[in-house]
Amino acid sequence: MRVFICEKPSQAREIAHVLGAAQKRQGYLSGKSDIVTWCLGHLFEQVDPDGYDVKWKRWDLGTLPIIPERWKVSVTARGKTQFHVIKGLLQNHSHVVIATDADREGETIAREVLEYCSFSGRVDRLWLSALDERSIKKALGEIREGKTTLPLYFSGLARSRADWLVGMNLTRLYTLKSGAKGVLSVGRVQTPTLKLVVDRDREIANFKPYPYWELSAVFIAAAGQFTGQWVPEEGEGQEGAQALKICDAEGRCISREHAALVRDKVTGQEGLITKAETKRKKEAPPLVYALSTLQQECNRRFGYGAGQVLSIAQELYETHKATTYPRTDCNYLPESQYAEAAQVLEAMAKSDPSVKNLVDKADLKLKSKVWDTKKITAHHGIIPTATPCNIQKMSGPEFKVYDLIRRRYLAQFYKPFEYDETLIDVRVADELFRAKGRIERVKGWRGVVGGEKGRDKDADDQQPLPAVTKGETVRVDHVDTHEKKTKPPAHFTEGTLIAAMKNIAKYVEDERYKKILKENAGIGTEATRAGIIDTILKRKFIEKSVDKKHVVSTETGRRLIDSLPKNITNPLMTAVWEQQLEDIAGGKMDVAPFLKKQALWIEKLVTCARGYQEQPQTVTHGEYLCPACKRPLVRRKSQYGFFWGCSAYPKCRQVVKDKQGVPLGIDVRS
Repeated sequence: MRVFICEKPSQAREIAHVLGAAQKRQGYLSGKSDIVTWCLGHLFEQVDPDGYDVKWKRWDLGTLPIIPERWKVSVTARGKTQFHVIKGLLQNHSHVVIATDADREGETIAREVLEYCSFSGRVDRLWLSALDERSIKKALGEIREGKTTLPLYFSGLARSRADWLVGMNLTRLYTLKSGAKGVLSVGRVQTPTLKLVVDRDREIANFKPYPYWELSAVFIAAAGQFTGQWVPEEGEGQEGAQALKICDAEGRCISREHAALVRDKVTGQEGLITKAETKRKKEAPPLVYALSTLQQECNRRFGYGAGQVLSIAQELYETHKATTYPRTDCNYLPESQYAEAAQVLEAMAKSDPSVKNLVDKADLKLKSKVWDTKKITAHHGIIPTATPCNIQKMSGPEFKVYDLIRRRYLAQFYKPFEYDETLIDVRVADELFRAKGRIERVKGWRGVVGGEKGRDKDADDQQPLPAVTKGETVRVDHVDTHEKKTKPPAHFTEGTLIAAMKNIAKYVEDERYKKILKENAGIGTEATRAGIIDTILKRKFIEKSVDKKHVVSTETGRRLIDSLPKNITNPLMTAVWEQQLEDIAGGKMDVAPFLKKQALWIEKLVTCARGYQEQPQTVTHGEYLCPACKRPLVRRKSQYGFFWGCSAYPKCRQVVKDKQGVPLGIDVRS
């Protein structure tokens, strides 16, 4: 008999139903030729440092770094009962089919059980993209050899151990070094993510706005009137304008006097149209969603947090069978799936008659750029399944997310959005004014998803423009001056922070590193970024703004970033590690050399930190004692100056202010 190992009970029930394994047992379902059991997520966890050596129980700089020679895991408390069920099944059967989620963590969840139980039988892999009956049957007919996905386990193992090394060593190292009252949690991905928020908040806090001026002129032409915007010192003249402090680097006029001079110069004058052209523009439908783009869109539209969107997407996949696997970084679909489009659209209409009209208007002869097998990673983009679902059972937020997903898919079978874009340049007294306008011609896919792509431009870009010709003379009716101020960048939302983590190269100035970062997927993965944000929220390194729309750093978060060296907070190291984990998953790199690099890096950090660790301050009369436990005080330095902490830290967390080199209010032992 085959033993199918699933990730959770709900997944097991769906697969067991298709396999005909209907007999309920303790911890599994049984059929004539198949058994279906399940894990409860990860059944194993890394042991704490003292599980390797009792000396590592105490937080002490002298015992760092903590580098295990042989790695140990233990069964989680909540997973013990289910683990023993699976262990018994593995002892009595020799053929396993891994049926956990089709990703790195899913592979690791099943493989760590097989490894712990020393299973040596046959291993196959069920690779599922959706949990509806149709998709399960298709996947059962295409079961893969286990060796094809084994590298995913190695990648998961490397990720888990690297995170343990960083977390255990650097958290202890910088907590001890700082003398802080609380634990300064350091993480491989969470710390560079926190740095993004801290840097943005400080950029905003330090931002000094300055005024600039815009001019808009209303022109009278034979065919009607239109409004043009002044373009100060365009082209080659802009460098000169900057030198004269007329324009800033963005080409905005920063001289009130110059703006007034131009206004007076062109008011009441005639102008010559030097350009009048209209071009038909087309916008293809947006690609289907990857998890990160879905999180960003839901945050922008509905204010949903990244973790909330992941949870909803998981429910749509597991419980409602309405959409495909959500933890994907891909926006494309395999060309082979194009043949299933009719069934998917039919299921959409049966699930919700309100979209039947849109489905009926879809043109299945159209083939958008979303169909591209070469761009498929481990999973394709998130789309509706080919099985009807019950939308009445969805919560309000679940339906909103489902609606976004189905409309993106439906948009692939609609024509491009088309509009006419008109550009008019007018030269008045050697000054250039420009008018833009656009007129919608073909609604296309926008009739399905709305204006989410190519969002509305400025009002001046939407104005209807009269029919004019190059060389035509127009009259300036009046000129308006608009004083504006530069604005700081916006605080991060969870959606824009997800985007920043994915496109981390934008936040690195060194061009050498930019190239490296552009070649991988940033920091974190589609499946982990929401969890990272939730973690730094729970640890109170960041918090929600008053309006709940943004995330901002706390004093604790800023203090942590200031206490750490740049090579820990810099996203480069983390992004390179993510690329190496991808290499392991692709069979291009082994676990051992990857972990050796992490260990050497941590050893260097510990050695460096020890070199700067200050010794207990001694004086000619004796030494200063902790008022709480009477052990020697140690004089330390933080970003805010010197302070005194107990040498017995972390057992004693007493802190005393420093006053001219001595602890305030503390007597000296004779």
